[in-house]
Amino acid sequence: MIDLGKQNVLGLGINAIDYEAAGDRVITAAIDRQAMSVTALAVHGVMTGVADREHRYRLNQFDLVCPDGQPVRGALNLLHRCGLDDRVYGPNLTLYLCQAAAEKGLPVFLFGATDEMLSQFSDQLCGRFPELQIAGKRASRFRTLTTHERDELADEIKSSGARLCFVGLGCPRQEVFAYEMQAHLPMPLIAVGAAFAFHAGVLSQAPPWMQRHGLEWFYRLTRAPGRLWKRYLTTNPAFLTRLSLQKMGLLHRKRDTGQPPSQEILFG
Repeated sequence: MIDLGKQNVLGLGINAIDYEAAGDRVITAAIDRQAMSVTALAVHGVMTGVADREHRYRLNQFDLVCPDGQPVRGALNLLHRCGLDDRVYGPNLTLYLCQAAAEKGLPVFLFGATDEMLSQFSDQLCGRFPELQIAGKRASRFRTLTTHERDELADEIKSSGARLCFVGLGCPRQEVFAYEMQAHLPMPLIAVGAAFAFHAGVLSQAPPWMQRHGLEWFYRLTRAPGRLWKRYLTTNPAFLTRLSLQKMGLLHRKRDTGQPPSQEILFG
């Protein structure tokens, strides 16, 4: 089990952690009914925080920020000599937590995506983990929620009996949701992004060898070039440039807490 705490990567606190330690922290919070905000960031997620001071503040308030992408894991090793052998990939973390939740009798709630995807995702999880209890699921409205709608949703999740809530809204909306809802739900909120689509069978995952070598971004680019070309061909070089400057001591010498958000923008 590896848990070296949060380390500075481009001004963000990223946990140098493995699956076992991350899972242990989340499940402990679920058992204790403690609020907890969790996410797994790849390069795009990190750079979203770098570019937006308010979002950087949100991410730096998270209890657990896992290194989802191989480049993020590599950054932890390069900058801080963490010696991590593997990343903590959101879709795999989802399965790890669902297995633990099934074994310990902790019901889960699924929030995000569409009704059809949620149904497929739920079926796949229950097929893989027959003892898993799906306490409830709610599709996204794909818009900003009112305060009343936020409170209704929080009541629905709490009254379901869930002890963990998985959030699949895409980056950065899911992190905004977890940050803002943490005060309203006594359970871990785990932002896992594409895990919903991957495990529902809607989106294909890169082959294991591409994942191991940090080429998942290229696989996804080939599947949706029109939507993703700008993201990867601008954010990846920017990440590497800033990483080099931090290594030389020219940028991001300390974790920047950013700027507290001026208002809630809860997307649900």
